[in-house]
Amino acid sequence: MKKKVVIAASVIALAIGGGGLFHSTYPNLFQKAVAAPAPPAPVPVVAAAVAQKDLPIYLNGVGTVIAYNTDVVRAQIQGQITSINFTEGQQVHAGDLLAQIDPRPYQALIEQYEGNLERDQAQLTNAEANLKRYTQLGSNGWATPQLVETQTAQVGQLRAAIKTDQALIDAAKVELSYTRLTSPIDGVAGIRQIDVGNIISPSTTNGLVVVTQLDPISLIFTLPETMLPQIQLQQQRSKAPLPVLAYDQANTTALGQGQLALVNNEILQTTGSIQLKANFPNKSHLLWPGQLVSARLLVDTRHNGSTVPASVVQQGPNGAYAYVINADSTVSVRPVKVAQISDGEALIDSGLQANEEVVVDGQYKLQPGTRVTILKGKAAQEASAQQAQQAVIP
Repeated sequence: MKKKVVIAASVIALAIGGGGLFHSTYPNLFQKAVAAPAPPAPVPVVAAAVAQKDLPIYLNGVGTVIAYNTDVVRAQIQGQITSINFTEGQQVHAGDLLAQIDPRPYQALIEQYEGNLERDQAQLTNAEANLKRYTQLGSNGWATPQLVETQTAQVGQLRAAIKTDQALIDAAKVELSYTRLTSPIDGVAGIRQIDVGNIISPSTTNGLVVVTQLDPISLIFTLPETMLPQIQLQQQRSKAPLPVLAYDQANTTALGQGQLALVNNEILQTTGSIQLKANFPNKSHLLWPGQLVSARLLVDTRHNGSTVPASVVQQGPNGAYAYVINADSTVSVRPVKVAQISDGEALIDSGLQANEEVVVDGQYKLQPGTRVTILKGKAAQEASAQQAQQAVIP
């Protein structure tokens, strides 16, 4: 038993002595092993200050462009088309000749009615002369009252015949005018539905062509019914039509600015939304019938609103937040309430103060308390471009 205790004591002494020998032999290695780790390098980020300015408040919806007027050019009489006077896709004006129907049958009819009119006018002249003579003879007792009455009736009959002849001439002239198929509106001619030489009539289903008016043009879009009181209140305040902006589906390219013309008189129960109609001048024809566009209805202007680039706002499990840069160059997470994001700019209702610095690019490397260094100038542009590229590549 004593032998085991002596051996153990010897081993411990050897270990202690060996440790001292190792430390004296390799002092630098020992110091490196127990030295504290170096602090992490600051994370480079792009930053911006919270700005204050007047910012418009929009209600955003999706809508479809519709033509202000659409007319199917139809024939009102039957006849053979002798000429087509337009090109598909051509800009036409109201009254422009689009096609000609053979006018000869209707011209012949007018000449026939005019001949009847001249015949009846000649007979009326003779009848009136006879009536005058019979009236004189009757006053002297040389003509019976029956003869005078008969002649008077004949004059009246011929006068009525002349009115009928004139009415027939007028009706035939109207039909003759129908041989000219003209555009009823200013617009763009569509696809031709019938060719030269074919017979067209009022029963021709597709007519000659569809003319669509593009300037002005209309947009029908929808918004949630909960926004109706806000729209009505702004209409009462402004006493003028509310402005409406139209953008492409990507919400990046402006297509036109118009005015709100109508809030529909009922709410769509199936979707819980309201329909609105706006009219746009469309000189450049950027808006096209059937086009799906994004609509922005201006309902207010926020004065001295706090704004930041849209990329500042991040989304987390508890809602929107932003990284705020503290005075000691560390970052902290700040919950924010966003009023709207439009044209790459976010309007902040609460959570940020004017002139505070926030992180615009580089958030994916950050945690609360991370120390950052702010990139500026060309370095900031390169960092933003690199982050955008990394966001695209999966």
